[in-house]
Amino acid sequence: MIQIDNLAFSYGSTEVLRNITMNLEPGKIYGLLGENGVGKTTLLTLLCGLKKTQAGTITTDGHNPWKREPVLLQDQYYLPDEVAPVNDKALAWGKATGKFWPKFSAANFEAILREFEVEPDQKMNAMSAGQLKKTYIAFALAAGVRFLFLDEPTNGLDIPSKAQFRSALMKYTAEDATIVISTHQVRDLENIIDPIIILDRQDVLLNASLEQIADKLYFDYGVTLHPDSLYSEQLPGGFIQVLPNTDKRDSKVNIEALFNTVHKHKELVKSLFNHE
Repeated sequence: MIQIDNLAFSYGSTEVLRNITMNLEPGKIYGLLGENGVGKTTLLTLLCGLKKTQAGTITTDGHNPWKREPVLLQDQYYLPDEVAPVNDKALAWGKATGKFWPKFSAANFEAILREFEVEPDQKMNAMSAGQLKKTYIAFALAAGVRFLFLDEPTNGLDIPSKAQFRSALMKYTAEDATIVISTHQVRDLENIIDPIIILDRQDVLLNASLEQIADKLYFDYGVTLHPDSLYSEQLPGGFIQVLPNTDKRDSKVNIEALFNTVHKHKELVKSLFNHE
């Protein structure tokens, strides 16, 4: 369990995060959404201990990530958006680097590389950007950690690779893992992320499961434009609209429409979910 209590962080006089409080539970894949500059990457680096909290606390199974204790480091992995080429063959690099993670599986690493159509004996500094990204993703999944933080993992991946990533994430991560994925590409991940966290500048606008979201909001995929919709967007053959779910009807959450609804009606959405 990751517990975040009244977290705040600033870069000089620029406040990025303010009074952030939430729990991140085992067995869930959190989608961390937000516009550029709202602090998604900052939050991930605070969670993994690369930055120190300036106010408030973060505890991961009772440990402070900033202390960089081996017992926690060996059970967490942070993959940044940009990855560096290495003058080594992928499989050899993975086997050497994986020694720092006791649950790392070289067999899984090689299997994921092959599923990603990356040659295990290829030099990493000779790979394309997409191949290099997939190599690092393969390592992150093969590390066998319980706390996995991924920053824009689908950036730079082609369409088949995104499907491979979704499949590998579900196949190679533990059922009790806590996974946080920061992304702008919500369509790449909408079938696997749940709950959804939406950050605003210095605030959390939403932290809710898809079940909770569908209970409060109704996503209409029809041809009639509703005057009381919170958000609407015209699609070929009709509209996607978001309305308060006063009748408790079932619907499929559209994460892009949800994101736009939340940003258009920040206080209303926060009031709908503030008791959850």
